[in-house]
Amino acid sequence: MGKPGIDFPGLGTGLAILRDGKLLLYKRLKAPEAGYWSIVGGKVDHMEPASAAATREAEEESGLSIGQIDYLCTTEVIVEADRQHWISLIYICKDFSGDARLVEPDKLSDFGWFGRDELPEPLSAFAQAAIAHLREDDFH
Repeated sequence: MGKPGIDFPGLGTGLAILRDGKLLLYKRLKAPEAGYWSIVGGKVDHMEPASAAATREAEEESGLSIGQIDYLCTTEVIVEADRQHWISLIYICKDFSGDARLVEPDKLSDFGWFGRDELPEPLSAFAQAAIAHLREDDFH
């Protein structure tokens, strides 16, 4: 049947989590875009709504309890270096509880909260898409 994103375009999801004008980013250890800073997210499972997948992935990766999320944008990412192709529905969240932590050290190596003027490099295509759609007041 093949693997999503590798043998055929995969459907992914991401969540831009904001607190006090800062965006939560994690550094990825695995393809696509290993070594890049990205928003939390992952693959949408069959019969799983993308918004539910965004919440699930965010909670698995960050340890936060996610409340209300809202649709932000859709992005298509083709990573030639990894031969991966993803279409992702990106959501935004300011309603959550708990403290972010490194829950999956086999997938993610570091994390932090970053303002628009202090974003780490390199930024993943998924993070760049989310940031491009965030309003100026999201970072205040």
